[in-house]
Amino acid sequence: MRRKHHMPQKNCAQCQRPFTWRKKWARCWDEVRYCSERCRRSARQPKRLATSTGHQSTSRRHEHEQHD
Repeated sequence: MRRKHHMPQKNCAQCQRPFTWRKKWARCWDEVRYCSERCRRSARQPKRLATSTGHQSTSRRHEHEQHD
């Protein structure tokens, strides 16, 4: 039996955490990019922009800081 520390590792493209090889990925290990289904789903969703709820966008915040 192989131990976990001997298995290949990758970093998740979404959360940047390391994850190890799993048997279910034996045939497609080269294509695996995400550590979990949650990371895969969140990577596919567009980033939510600040709405008119009082939050400033990042560019406006930086613009404001430069003037102070």
